[in-house]
Amino acid sequence: MLEIRNITKKFGKNLTAVQDVSLNLSHGVVGLIGHNGAGKTTLMQMVATLTRPSSGSIIFQGQDIVRKPQAIRSRLGFLPQDFGVYPNLTALEFMQYFAALKGVRDPARIRHLLEMVNLHDQAHRQASTFSGGMRRRLGIAQALLNDPDILIVDEPTAGLDPEERLRFRHLLSELGFRKLVIMSTHIVSDVESIASQLAIMRHGKLIAFETPEQILEQAHGQIWSAQMASDEYENLRGKVQVLQSQKQGNRITLRIAHPHQPCAGAEHAAPSLEEALMAQRYASQEIAA
Repeated sequence: MLEIRNITKKFGKNLTAVQDVSLNLSHGVVGLIGHNGAGKTTLMQMVATLTRPSSGSIIFQGQDIVRKPQAIRSRLGFLPQDFGVYPNLTALEFMQYFAALKGVRDPARIRHLLEMVNLHDQAHRQASTFSGGMRRRLGIAQALLNDPDILIVDEPTAGLDPEERLRFRHLLSELGFRKLVIMSTHIVSDVESIASQLAIMRHGKLIAFETPEQILEQAHGQIWSAQMASDEYENLRGKVQVLQSQKQGNRITLRIAHPHQPCAGAEHAAPSLEEALMAQRYASQEIAA
């Protein structure tokens, strides 16, 4: 559906935000993972035609949208990280305004989307009074007005409470059944259960594009659990990558990322996706060093 070919984006002479990234994307939820400043937002803005790459091409249905941005704009929905609402508009008026901008003239479409994001009971309430989660859901509704083939959401669960985050993930998962959903986040749990593929970025580069299962398999045998006294922990902590530590009585329980047994008594542990990604990161840092 979407092919990104050797995309690079430079700001001035000294800052390269995205460097030579290539991806082939189809239906499903793609998690775009990386630390703050990894280049995720810049990459999404280029796909959304909000900024032009310095070099490379983005192909949608056979057309290079860098040269012909209109080829994708009518088939695209976008929810930026900082999504604001007009203070004097109700949720319904907000949706009607964006429907007019997008050329959507079906009132039933607006009602359907408000129901889908569970805001139909709040349609006549001013959007400025909504909670963060409600604004996010309203943002998704406006992004879906034109029934897009591609939905791009940037850090969609930032600032949401656990219940809102769970509801939002479920909504994106269902959308991924029939659309391409590109979801940027640095919160691994947001994509752990819904992403069909993960694109991992670091310092503007794409370092991996794999399924969650593949990433977990690569971390097999590299995650350890151990218990030890506090003084033993102090001696060990500077020598290995400690993922988690918890004090229990006079002992400390650890989770450690290491290619070999890090200490006496350490046992293999099944990695979570977040631990697998951290193990991958530490391994790449050691290779670079």
